[in-house]
Amino acid sequence: MSVLELAALSVGDGTLAIASLPGRGGDLKGDMAQFGDFKPSLVLTMVTEAELLEVGAPIFGTDIQALGSRWVHLPVGDYGVPDAATAAKWADASQSARAALAGGGRVIVHCKGGCGRSGMAALRLMIEAGEAADMALKRLRAVRPCAVETAEQLRWATEPDRRA
Repeated sequence: MSVLELAALSVGDGTLAIASLPGRGGDLKGDMAQFGDFKPSLVLTMVTEAELLEVGAPIFGTDIQALGSRWVHLPVGDYGVPDAATAAKWADASQSARAALAGGGRVIVHCKGGCGRSGMAALRLMIEAGEAADMALKRLRAVRPCAVETAEQLRWATEPDRRA
């Protein structure tokens, strides 16, 4: 049985969700079906390749694309923030996500537990979509109380000049 945690809220004209890693609870197939039922335009994956392998998802991107979704892999270590290489991919990923949301689409951002890394990225998307940082964090934590786990993640999401 799927135990995937998915928390959604409206951003612009679309829906942004943060989620835990499909397969984390032992039901990769069921979790992927739940992702598919959500019908995301885009899935942003914030886990490392090793974390994908741990849950038996060596071709995760291909599996996401088979659901009819675009996939962007932005690997970040647990409790971390993007390194320089991952940060360099953020602008394109953010633009794609915000375009999907502006067009009424759905975007899933996920990490392992659906808290820190995914919360950090979701908060950044909300701010880049025009929300004030404090209100965006309040709205995000209303649907996912554990969103954004460290001070460093909060800084990365809210202070452009302090990000990698």
